[in-house]
Amino acid sequence: MSGEGFAVDASLISADANKIRSIAAEDWSPEAAREAGNRAAREYLETLDDAAFGAASPVQPKFVAKSDPAAQWTRAEESRPYFAYATNYLIDTKSSVIMDVEATRAIRQAEVGAARTMLDRTEKRFGIKPDWLAADTAYGNAENLGWLVEKRSIIPFIPVIDKSVRTDGTFSRSDFEWDDKNGQYICPEGHALKQFRRNYSDPNRGQDTGGRKKYRCLKAICQACPSKEICCPKADARYVTREPHEEAREFARECRKTKAYKVSRDKRKKVEMLFAHLKRILGLTRLRLRGPNGAKDEFLLAAIAQNLRKLAKLRPRSIKQEAAA
Repeated sequence: MSGEGFAVDASLISADANKIRSIAAEDWSPEAAREAGNRAAREYLETLDDAAFGAASPVQPKFVAKSDPAAQWTRAEESRPYFAYATNYLIDTKSSVIMDVEATRAIRQAEVGAARTMLDRTEKRFGIKPDWLAADTAYGNAENLGWLVEKRSIIPFIPVIDKSVRTDGTFSRSDFEWDDKNGQYICPEGHALKQFRRNYSDPNRGQDTGGRKKYRCLKAICQACPSKEICCPKADARYVTREPHEEAREFARECRKTKAYKVSRDKRKKVEMLFAHLKRILGLTRLRLRGPNGAKDEFLLAAIAQNLRKLAKLRPRSIKQEAAA
């Protein structure tokens, strides 16, 4: 392995739970889990504050399996809904060696958090930090990109989650140029959109929920602008929001234009090949153990088996084997 570039992805594995023996989420509670009394229910209670399971998202699934409450009721790829866990792989893209594996709930927030956990754990265990990380769009939120670029100095070859593109023919946020020196946006007509027109003692003034900042143009300028009909036809003045970690998002967008991004996109497919091998060759399509610990054990043993299989192929041939050949 080189340690130069890593790739991360997640795949769903069916849990040992049945819809027939599940209950609606509104009828489920920690008290119901205590009454169940089985090992999987006890592990569920222990992971309520775990970012990979109970604390990953406040949204509750539609159904909960009494035999395995931590399993996520999900519907992936337009298939029939089922209870599942997610196995997360962090691999070295040169040799497809699995660097780390993590079991989580089958939701995006938990999978993104698992990527950070595995990167930290790999650096702590082996002293290896990749120069770049390849992943799909699920890992392209602002918080994750900010963590990779600003805190870990890892190049993100990851598509950015961006919902600012307008489809009605009016100017999108990308049409406005960011003036970093003056902390303002410049519209296509050359006018400035500022966050504040005067100084405020409260630094949080002008920010939306989640840390978004609004940059507005003067009403008088917008009313007299010749491009008003394709900029803000239904508003008196145009404003543009700036997301948290926008610098990291811009850096990720620039990385996507490079040749290295195209190479990383091809190498990222090695993770999917490992998942295909996991399900088709090793036959891990449904878990035999229940609870978060059961999922962790099975996913870890399966990853070990895949690495050992690769190691066996790399072992030098003996003298007798070479003579026989």
